[in-house]
Amino acid sequence: MTQVFPPDHPARELTTAEVSDALDFFGLPGSALGIGLVAGPARIFGPAYTVRFAPVDPAEKGTVGDYIDNVPPGAVVVLDNAGRLDCTVWGGILSQVAKQRGVAGTVINGVCRDTAEAQACGYPLYSRGRFMRTGKDRVQVEAVEVPVSLGDVRVRPGDILVGDPDGIVVVPQERAGEVFDRALTTRRAEQAILEDALAGMRLSEARSKHGYHTLQRKPSEA
Repeated sequence: MTQVFPPDHPARELTTAEVSDALDFFGLPGSALGIGLVAGPARIFGPAYTVRFAPVDPAEKGTVGDYIDNVPPGAVVVLDNAGRLDCTVWGGILSQVAKQRGVAGTVINGVCRDTAEAQACGYPLYSRGRFMRTGKDRVQVEAVEVPVSLGDVRVRPGDILVGDPDGIVVVPQERAGEVFDRALTTRRAEQAILEDALAGMRLSEARSKHGYHTLQRKPSEA
């Protein structure tokens, strides 16, 4: 069952570093290597709507973007173009339509274009980079709402994506509650360490006091 996180839920304020540490605590993968912000606000939080691309079938000449009509508000569009850097699967029309419809952002295992339009309309866009050449007649949508790859991370429909200036992390939907609870616990401990250190305590003492070196270790390893 998909976890629901309302707009005022504290998990929405977590950084990718805090979530990554919580994933480590549970021994879960999730940090999407090589995916970074290219346009728009440096913040994404929402469930994945996944799309997988494949090289175009000359007999079909399939589409690259009509799936956008089915993406629900608040979702994060996750596009798997196998990491290709030679053609795009997202552009300015999609950015503006997605923004108008309340989509939370787009994350691409590949490249995008028209990033100035995404920037201008305030639409979060993460990818492996930017390139101007179209994907039309080069790739086509192979499947939607199926497991895909994002860098070295597997993403299933409904998994929660968190993005900030440091990149993207993916949280399995069935583990999201405990992962975010752990991340919030770590945040409180690190804030206490900082407060003690700024008040004059030696950093090593503050870290020892609040268990800094065990915050991301599973209980059996602590």
